Amino acid sequence: MPPKRTPNISAAMVPSQQWLDLLDRLNIGAFTVDMQRCITAINHAARSMMGLDEIPLIGRDCTEVFLGVPCLMRCHPIQEDCPDVAAVALRAGADADRELVVRVSTPIYDPDETVVGCLTVLHDQSPLADLISRIDYEERSLKLILDNLDLGIFTVNRGGHITFFNKAAEVLTGYSRREVLGKSSADLFGQDSLNVPNLLHQAAADEDLRRSIKSLMTTRDGVKVPVRADYLPLRNESRQVVGGLATLHDLTLVQQLNEVISERYSLHNMIGREPAMQRVFELARMVSGSDATVIIEGPTGTGKDLLAKVIHSQSRRAERPFVKVNCAAVPENLLESEFFGYAKGAFTGAERNKPGRFQLADGGTIFLDEIGDLPLALQAKLLRVLEDREFYPLGSRQTVRVDVRIVSATNLDLERMVAQGRFREDLFYRLNVMRIELPPLCQRRADIPLLIRHILRRLSAARASRVSGISKAAFEVLLNYSYPGNVRELENILEHALIVCQGEEIRRQHLPDYVQTTDRRLASSRSVAPLSNAGSEDEDRLRIRDALQRSGGRRSQAARLLGIDRTTLWRRIRRLGLNDDGL
Repeated sequence: MPPKRTPNISAAMVPSQQWLDLLDRLNIGAFTVDMQRCITAINHAARSMMGLDEIPLIGRDCTEVFLGVPCLMRCHPIQEDCPDVAAVALRAGADADRELVVRVSTPIYDPDETVVGCLTVLHDQSPLADLISRIDYEERSLKLILDNLDLGIFTVNRGGHITFFNKAAEVLTGYSRREVLGKSSADLFGQDSLNVPNLLHQAAADEDLRRSIKSLMTTRDGVKVPVRADYLPLRNESRQVVGGLATLHDLTLVQQLNEVISERYSLHNMIGREPAMQRVFELARMVSGSDATVIIEGPTGTGKDLLAKVIHSQSRRAERPFVKVNCAAVPENLLESEFFGYAKGAFTGAERNKPGRFQLADGGTIFLDEIGDLPLALQAKLLRVLEDREFYPLGSRQTVRVDVRIVSATNLDLERMVAQGRFREDLFYRLNVMRIELPPLCQRRADIPLLIRHILRRLSAARASRVSGISKAAFEVLLNYSYPGNVRELENILEHALIVCQGEEIRRQHLPDYVQTTDRRLASSRSVAPLSNAGSEDEDRLRIRDALQRSGGRRSQAARLLGIDRTTLWRRIRRLGLNDDGL
């Protein structure tokens, strides 16, 4: 006599067709087989799942009917100690669409608790699997969309921890998503003027809260970036608030346009962590509050022009004109009329009175760039303006009084020029009330990574570029380059790379050829001493000859080797009687 066992509640008796029909209404497939594996009953749902709607099945061997469907029951013959329930996810059906189903099998007992067959229940999991797949796809699609927006987006949970951080947010903040995911937003933005943690917390607590503020965001490198931030609550499908979402709009381009229109600049426009640059910023803040005459010294391309604009923009004269005069770019015979203007009839063609730059700058600031190239004759007239605040326009007998602040700049050693008699001593001391020295970029290499990211972000915003980073190889080249043209040259190099690059990352091959050959470039630049260190005209002549010969007569490259402006080099060549071959 076969061993007895406690009957399964769901199969205490042989299932009737009525019972199978009930499962049918629930879209649950079911069929039964006897001890000989012959099908004794099957409902419509099971037929549909198996693709066997029109085929007679009763009395047929289940192993012949359900080809390719694994059976977990040990039915050769069906054993009484088989599992009560066995489940597996399997794919069944015809060669057409194959569906994911869950199969549950259990023995069937008669009233005497003897195994008389097997009941199999089939539950169609395709809708659930499709939903899971769709959710996963939609989530991945959403992340892909958000990653390709030019808008910084990140989300936090109710605890304030970051749960999502898109590519634009990485570029804008300087943080990678690996660094910030799971971190508290307070750790990243706690001391920032954007007040991100508090506003996100409010957004998560208030279902209707919307905030839009403009402020400066501090990046990982300590750079201040103008942004507009929007905050809103993040809800789940049940409309419950589960966190907050912040969007960061980069306002760099807007700020650039506003600065150009208003001609207002601040120290945020200048980047530098090196102690030498911090000293420059400290002096600029102090001198901006006075009307003292300022002279800015430094090699070409270090930002003398920008610093002069910052000093003016932060002074009490900010609402008045800022007039720039490049002393090296104006022909000598026109310098006096450019500076002081002329009266009608002063010379042939002077048909009306024309105000000079000093008159145009009245009440504001006049910036005398490359003042070391000012002719001696005009230096005396400039001295009178500094002392008396008045001058005679060319051809006029009446003096003109002006109230101007003078800020000058040079890349030459004015003290050495005074010793050589090439610059008036009294004018030098009159100009040298406050002196600010801008260091060359090669002396502040720790600032190069900051400048690269700042300039790249600014240029990318202006050009609507998709470039979001620089490869390690390209970054190393930029870090090792000597930059004889200083910050201006770095900006030109990055602009060149943005034009050439067609992807999202600047690579070494996108850099100018002369930058890629760093070793040769360094050797060439070190072999020519900067012209500003020249001790005499003879030494100047030798250095200019050397630079022109090395550059094949190309003045722009020779000027770069000498660390001076191209126009300044032209003036020196003319003064020393040289030609493009250095002869």
